[in-house]
Amino acid sequence: MSPKLPKKDIAGCIQSLCVLVVDDNQYMRKMVRNLLVNCGIKDIYEAGDGIAALDTIRTVGPDVVVLDWEMPLLSGAELVRIVRSPGVFPMPDVPIIMLSGHGERWRVVEAMRLGVNEYLIKPVSAKALYDRLVSITMQPRPAVQLGDYYGPEPRKLANETVEDIDRASSLSEQAIS
Repeated sequence: MSPKLPKKDIAGCIQSLCVLVVDDNQYMRKMVRNLLVNCGIKDIYEAGDGIAALDTIRTVGPDVVVLDWEMPLLSGAELVRIVRSPGVFPMPDVPIIMLSGHGERWRVVEAMRLGVNEYLIKPVSAKALYDRLVSITMQPRPAVQLGDYYGPEPRKLANETVEDIDRASSLSEQAIS
């Protein structure tokens, strides 16, 4: 663990980030942009679909991508699969925050399996987004290749398979009933 930085140093790191917001809904892009501006971030790019996002990641090289799950042409999940392809995609380690209106467990688990760094559910607060940006920036998890998985080193829960999680939840449901 790195030494604790003063809040103003952390704020300075966050404010210096370049962030790409990817959402097919223009209103949501504007909302997320406003949240990022409230966090002090000035270098913000937007993409209205996954194809444009891939292009922007290649050309701009953002520090963080904030990505919607549901989009036409190329979904957020498909975009993560493409980005997390070392040797194929030029920036496979770019931190990704999935920002979705869907909070089902399977989506969160799938997003982690694909290699997203953080998962947030809409509507999101500036504080929740800021906290995730701090986590990604100040305590980055190293990128690892584990079988087919490439992405941030998984946290303990993410290491468990869906079957383990499902088995545990069905056992707890049986214990309750």
